[in-house]
Amino acid sequence: MGVEVSVEGLTKSFGSQNIWRDVSLTLPTGEVSALLGPSGTGKSVFLKTLIGLLHPEQGSVVIDGTDITQCSAKELYEIRKLFGVLFQDGALFGSMSLYDNIAFPLREHTKKKEDDIRDIVMEKIDLVGLTGAEDKLPGEISGGMRKRAGLARALVLDPQIILCDEPDSGLDPVRTAYISQLLIDINAQIDATILIVTHNINIARTIPDNIGMLFRKELVMFGPREQLLTSEQPVVKQFLSGDRFGPIGMSEEKDEAVQKQEEAMQAAGIGGGGTKDDFSEIIPQVQPNPGMPERKAIKRHRERVHEMLHTLPPNAQEAIRRSQEEEDRIREEMDAHAEEQNGNVPVAAGQQSGEWTSADYAGSDAPTQSWSTPPGGGADNTITQPIDTGRHVQQPTDGRSQ
Repeated sequence: MGVEVSVEGLTKSFGSQNIWRDVSLTLPTGEVSALLGPSGTGKSVFLKTLIGLLHPEQGSVVIDGTDITQCSAKELYEIRKLFGVLFQDGALFGSMSLYDNIAFPLREHTKKKEDDIRDIVMEKIDLVGLTGAEDKLPGEISGGMRKRAGLARALVLDPQIILCDEPDSGLDPVRTAYISQLLIDINAQIDATILIVTHNINIARTIPDNIGMLFRKELVMFGPREQLLTSEQPVVKQFLSGDRFGPIGMSEEKDEAVQKQEEAMQAAGIGGGGTKDDFSEIIPQVQPNPGMPERKAIKRHRERVHEMLHTLPPNAQEAIRRSQEEEDRIREEMDAHAEEQNGNVPVAAGQQSGEWTSADYAGSDAPTQSWSTPPGGGADNTITQPIDTGRHVQQPTDGRSQ
């Protein structure tokens, strides 16, 4: 289970350049949070500060009861073992196979035998759908596979906190959707506390339980996703819509002359190029795949939202109610689908009902699949006809990257 991360009054500068000041927020236990903001606002710096790679000038970061800004080097070393970090590009060692990359933290931080390391590494490789690719070098696989290998390495020490620095960076929309679903499924399985730094508005609208935003060296807001998605703050609305008209400029802050010019353009009916989506409608949150356990974070999150619901504008309250009703409907349909599949599909030997393996998420970047294996099969990777799950199914390949 994840642990709470409490940040209070955090200020960070590089020399005379202030990055952000007086940042306070709490990452709730076992929930998925996202941090948004224009480029250059210090989001990656914030992640590095959370794991003690950078030291703030003021403030505290309390993790599992320990303030890492005041603790000893030995205490910080132990606290860091609670973390798993997915870097923007995977940050894999180019001369090592995927297997050795993923095994690296276990060899560095534990005294486990190689047989035990292999069991753990192969479990994580299977979790991210890379079975069969463990002997490949990072340069021999696709960007999406490198991302998933980086995620497997981040998970190999069974972290209670997972930090993801732009997990969608450089990925196409389809592979971004896979990575996003993977994070939700992992949260459902291990109840880890997850923080995602992203510019991807679709991720922000559909994945996290909580959202924060950095702008002009300050935390604009942080709280349940519903609070930010229904916010009337100009900077929030501009960022979500991707419009050039608003407080955010090419440089972080616009001058008065530019703002007046843009106001005149808006008055003349000239658009700012942003999306015209109705952000007053909250898109239902992505749910774990069928067969996954229910996310424990859902109940905790909803309790907090209901406590603050009366403080929000009427339109926000109505949007939240509609969104939650739709999420409940989707969850019921997925549960019914999982029960139907579990009732009709035989479970392979050694696999628990509902367990997610590489048979459900292929080692290539192919769409999600469910396969049945004949009794005694599997040693030669022979696979029978795919089971119809209502989704596109791609015939299996010989394991080579595509």
